[in-house]
Amino acid sequence: MGGQLAITSHLPHLIAYTIVGTASDLEGDLQQEVIKFSASGFRDFTRIAASDPIMWRDIFLNNKEAVLEIIQRFTEDLTALQRAIRWGEAETLETHFRETRAIRRAIIDAKQA
Repeated sequence: MGGQLAITSHLPHLIAYTIVGTASDLEGDLQQEVIKFSASGFRDFTRIAASDPIMWRDIFLNNKEAVLEIIQRFTEDLTALQRAIRWGEAETLETHFRETRAIRRAIIDAKQA
């Protein structure tokens, strides 16, 4: 069960906390622009990052092995996407985005069944 929760719950929260934290570390004017022009995707991250910090601290520490394993896998996937962007591998990016869109659709379909 730890692996399922690590990918479906723990990692999204860790990513949300990290993205919002990165935005908060930006210089004053740029930070204000981020707040002013936040699109729905960023607003979704801020919603997730508004979760209880004590609870999430405990979740990460109590599920350390599963969380660290999924962070490693995510890091490898992120590095592969970074490489594809760097080298202009349009087909690699498009294939990845199509596959992940299919997962999203499957999740929506499963909830409607």
